Amino acid sequence: MIDSFEDHCWQDVVTPDVLDLYRFYKRDVYAGGPAALLAIDLYELAYEGGPHPVGVVTQEHPSSCGEHAWNAIAPTKRLFEAARRNGLPIFYTTGEVRPDATPPAIGATKRKKTKVSAEQLAIRADFAPQPGDVVIRKSRASGFYGTPLTAHLTQLGIRSVIVIGEATSGCVRSSVVDAYSGGFHVSIAEECCFDRSPLTHKINLFDMHHKYGDVMHVDDVI
Repeated sequence: MIDSFEDHCWQDVVTPDVLDLYRFYKRDVYAGGPAALLAIDLYELAYEGGPHPVGVVTQEHPSSCGEHAWNAIAPTKRLFEAARRNGLPIFYTTGEVRPDATPPAIGATKRKKTKVSAEQLAIRADFAPQPGDVVIRKSRASGFYGTPLTAHLTQLGIRSVIVIGEATSGCVRSSVVDAYSGGFHVSIAEECCFDRSPLTHKINLFDMHHKYGDVMHVDDVI
């Protein structure tokens, strides 16, 4: 019988013996406050090629998350609506596009580099920034590393962040670890995160949930 702490998408890949190893991490989970919504890399690049299998769309769009990105649109819109309704500050991250701002050797990951345009790194219209929102441009995976994000949150008196976006195993994970390391309570909305691989998505959510943040279903966050 799976309890509420483990009632998440990783049930089909994490075996009972592994769950037993992690039993000491079990705790109450919650979306804390004062909170801000942190949307990681919800840019057009992740949706290129449409709502199709990743193996298909990446033939022409290697940075796309295909159907996984598109499946997350509806729950993510609901969370944005709730955040705005409750007056939460909203922060976005996206890639740095200014040629003089990032040395050629710097990359978010070790992945083979491809040329990306400003249009591809624009936040998707479904989640378009509104007046008062803040867009953070970054050169590394984490939304915190080398950016003023912590200063923004500190000035606003924020104690907790609700993290969404992509990729679960990359920029989301890096941002979650840095947020936790910086003393923020971290909640991660499961249905509002996605990756190219369901396996890496599930395993990274499992690992973050037990070590760094509270993975919660979007309905519970709302």
